[in-house]
Amino acid sequence: MKVIVGMSGGIDSSVAAYLLIEQGYDVKAITMILGNSEQALNTTSKTNYCFAPNKEDELKKVKEICDKLDIESVFLDLSTNFQNTVLKNFKDEYLNGRTPNPCVWCNSKIKFKAMLDEAIKNNIDFDKFATGHYSRIIEKNNRYCLYRGKDLKKDQSYFLYRLTQEQLSKVLFPLGDLTKEEVRAIDVKLGFHKEEQTESQDFYDGDYTELLNVENKEGNIVDQDGNILGKHKGLFHYTIGQRKGLGIAAERPLYVLKLDTNKNEVVVGFQEATYNTIVEATDIVWGSREHVKNEKLEAKIRSTGYPLKALVNSYFNEEGNEVLVAEFEEPIQAATIGQSLVIYDGDEVVGGGIISSTK
Repeated sequence: MKVIVGMSGGIDSSVAAYLLIEQGYDVKAITMILGNSEQALNTTSKTNYCFAPNKEDELKKVKEICDKLDIESVFLDLSTNFQNTVLKNFKDEYLNGRTPNPCVWCNSKIKFKAMLDEAIKNNIDFDKFATGHYSRIIEKNNRYCLYRGKDLKKDQSYFLYRLTQEQLSKVLFPLGDLTKEEVRAIDVKLGFHKEEQTESQDFYDGDYTELLNVENKEGNIVDQDGNILGKHKGLFHYTIGQRKGLGIAAERPLYVLKLDTNKNEVVVGFQEATYNTIVEATDIVWGSREHVKNEKLEAKIRSTGYPLKALVNSYFNEEGNEVLVAEFEEPIQAATIGQSLVIYDGDEVVGGGIISSTK
């Protein structure tokens, strides 16, 4: 079986490629280039982000790993696609008072779709696509089900929940049954990286507002009763649950509760007002099922932390759009519109969607 591996040159993708070779697969590496000098940003970042231009050192490392493994490496320029898909969505969401998760969007739209489409255009023959994600896929009840990885501290299923059945049917996750420590040990033994090698870069390590390329738009910071407490320079400088940097003095710390795009207002309140029990999501992608009705499951509202118990339902609203609803047993803090609500049944990903409202 011919497998192409998404290769970043980091520990996880390098070990994933090695394990597949050991298992007898015919392996080839493909690396996506997400930035170029024409799209370079004037930022405070130290270029340690995934779409930074001029990544010659990283590409050289990919070639070095592939040479050690004796496999072919192919580099695919997806910078324009990334700009038009991931960065556009990121900007649109922020300017509409929402807080997106670009890595979730990139996985479903770029890494597991556009990159494979580009590979096919370049006449790269493959049966499966593999990455170094810490997740698992199990075929069950005629569906391809995404599961949390064995290493729950490194589990990346939250970032992968938007993969469709078609996408999951073509994917391999060689690291799903391993811990990060086990993967590091393999990497060091093979001499791919130094023992103190750090993790791969994040989406962006600078000030997120630098990516928006828009002028500040001043407005009021108000309390829940509409009283003006101060001024803001633009809604996109804030996110739900934010406490620091508000520039307001109060008897107790204030938190961002809402970004009102209609009034151009940042609504703030005390900590107790940041808790929610009901979270709704739209733009649903189903995993192990096609709907949920009054089931006691677990849910995550952000990538960090573990799933929490919730009563879960799905229904179609008046516009004919499907809505996913999680009613948590215990109040959760700062559920954020634009982030993802992901539903779990144990380690199994039931489905998820983009958070549209909270109560």
